[in-house]
Amino acid sequence: MPLIETSTERLLLRAWRDTDLPALTALNADAEVMRHFPSPLDAEQSAQLLARIRAHFAEHGFGFWALERRDTGELIGVTGLAHVGFDAPFVPAVEIGWRLARAHWRQGYACEAARASLAVAFEQLGLDEVLSFTVPANLPSQAVMRSIGMQRDAAADFLHPRVPAGHPLQPHVLCRIRREQWEAGR
Repeated sequence: MPLIETSTERLLLRAWRDTDLPALTALNADAEVMRHFPSPLDAEQSAQLLARIRAHFAEHGFGFWALERRDTGELIGVTGLAHVGFDAPFVPAVEIGWRLARAHWRQGYACEAARASLAVAFEQLGLDEVLSFTVPANLPSQAVMRSIGMQRDAAADFLHPRVPAGHPLQPHVLCRIRREQWEAGR
């Protein structure tokens, strides 16, 4: 399947290179970046994550892209689309997600990249709906979700099956956007 890439005025959403692994490892090792996940990732876990991302691209032609600033060429994070890889009442589904290095927070990059990802989802992939989810305390990600037109589906909030039972990060909120909502908001 041909690999889909995209760009915005400030960003490239591109395929991963082997040379990106150190930046991905640093991103995933940052405790503040990973505060809404059960734990930061070490170098081996980041390499495994990159292998899973690449496998998703190979199978589907899209996935979580390397997020690069066009002006500096710096890898600043991860953003994109992926098939939800766990069992839940809303699966099968495609999710949108993002993770940015702290130095690039609050500059509009997450919203910009997410909007480009939604355009791929609805214009190129022909999806009818895209989901996103996070822990209730992750207010910045929920703000991005709202900014790109997603709406919370409180009835579909869930306990993440990959987070240990009883863990404070197991509860997740679920947001959705349908193609017609996205088209109306453009």
